[in-house]
Amino acid sequence: MPSPKRFIAGAVCPRCAEMDKITMHTTDDDDQVRECVACGFTDAVSEQPKPEVAELETRVNKRANTDDHTVQQVVFFKAGQED
Repeated sequence: MPSPKRFIAGAVCPRCAEMDKITMHTTDDDDQVRECVACGFTDAVSEQPKPEVAELETRVNKRANTDDHTVQQVVFFKAGQED
């Protein structure tokens, strides 16, 4: 069930940067929609999960990691002994 449009106190429009011009309401599809009455900006947020987007292949994530990551003990030696 759609909800009535309500102004959001203190909200700033991301497009025109006007304060107190954003309204928020819910549509029949249960999407939350915010609108700016000054510039007409609209943005909808849905509670349905978005499909997973595959990670872009880059030189960093396609490289095989063959480095040795074992923990090794470090031993410090004293400088020469003075008699």
